[in-house]
Amino acid sequence: MSVYDAIAPEFDRCRPLPDGVAEAVRDTILRSGLSPRFRLLDLGAGTGRIGWPFVTAGDDYVGADLSFGMLRNFAQRHPGALLVQADGTVLPFPDGCFDAVLLVQVLNRVAGWRHLLADTIRVLRPGGIVAAGRVIAPDGGVDAQMKARLAGILDRMDVHPYRGKFRDDAMGWLARRMPDPTVRVVSSWAAERTPRGFLQRHAGGARFAVLPEAVKRDAMRALGIWATEQFGSLDAVHREDHRFELIIHRSPQGA
Repeated sequence: MSVYDAIAPEFDRCRPLPDGVAEAVRDTILRSGLSPRFRLLDLGAGTGRIGWPFVTAGDDYVGADLSFGMLRNFAQRHPGALLVQADGTVLPFPDGCFDAVLLVQVLNRVAGWRHLLADTIRVLRPGGIVAAGRVIAPDGGVDAQMKARLAGILDRMDVHPYRGKFRDDAMGWLARRMPDPTVRVVSSWAAERTPRGFLQRHAGGARFAVLPEAVKRDAMRALGIWATEQFGSLDAVHREDHRFELIIHRSPQGA
């Protein structure tokens, strides 16, 4: 069982998206110039928190993920979804069979991103799109400060789960092969964040959850002490602007 299988039952509760975000992602894909009967691969589909509107609308949608546990949760909520357990670096699909590939919150954590993106391009039809999506929070927000402090605490314990973030390198590689991408902010909202909320959410994070129990306990205790001093209370509420961004790359016609 992978760590994502283990955290699947709590994933949506710990990392919810506001109402309307998933629908806005689908609307943006629909307006990107694809044919009305487009075929979409949602790579890293997880529990379906982005993919479900495509399924509900009856689109030609395929959700793929390495975690069986995440896909099982997706299937339980949306029994009609076409889901495939697959490694994104060796996709079990023929060349040129999708009009669009959606990558949401995927590229930051895949060490083999070159193989993943190469196979993504392989299964894409000429003129198709690759849409890379993510939630963007303030650089100086509660979560950002807590993440930075936790990384420092773990570094001092000689534990480094957050090293090796690959998104910038991956997006640069993709832009060289599919130049002039279009950036779309598909949704924005105000979120209320507290230090305690971060502690609760992050305890079940994929990279943190695999650490030894003693390391997790000591790191969270130290982080809680620091956060109380930094913010005045673990329950101090900070209202922050968040947004969901899609960067859309188009494959050249005749590629």
